[in-house]
Amino acid sequence: MDRTEGMTWLREKVESESLIKHCLAVEAAMRGYARIYGEDEERWGLCGLLHDIDFEKHPDEHPFVGTEWLREKGFDEDFALAVKGHGDYTNTPRETLMAKVLYAVDEMSSFIIAVALVRPDKFEGLASKSVKKKLKDKAFARAVNREGVLQSAEELGVDFTEHIENVIEALRTRESELEKEGLSLI
Repeated sequence: MDRTEGMTWLREKVESESLIKHCLAVEAAMRGYARIYGEDEERWGLCGLLHDIDFEKHPDEHPFVGTEWLREKGFDEDFALAVKGHGDYTNTPRETLMAKVLYAVDEMSSFIIAVALVRPDKFEGLASKSVKKKLKDKAFARAVNREGVLQSAEELGVDFTEHIENVIEALRTRESELEKEGLSLI
């Protein structure tokens, strides 16, 4: 499956524009890390794009339903397990680099988007210092699990500040690419 097919499939399964934007943000971060680690950017991007494909229609069975859908579409077991493992409650070990990155960028991408949305210049000039300051504010984006965000960077083996910077850069880069498609992360 290529990205165009993945985007079509995502739109068939997800109506919520905010969830689609979340998937686009996670795709962006996955692509950014694929570049950093010399991995397949398209494959990793698809993993981010499709990781929540079942969330809207099957929230109580997420990501178990999505994992099965991915297998039915021909995605390999490493891909399916990366998606399954992005939720701690699945008790799925994150054994591959792709699985660890997906776990690390899922909530971080959403949090950084939330920070960008309250800034007049959005991503322009956004630094890790601003993100860390907002993380300390428990009322801001309260659904984001602060402990999980820290734990995921640790599990990935990346310094937390560096992780934030990697995700900011990936989102900033992808935003300018998506604008050409008439899409946006924000």
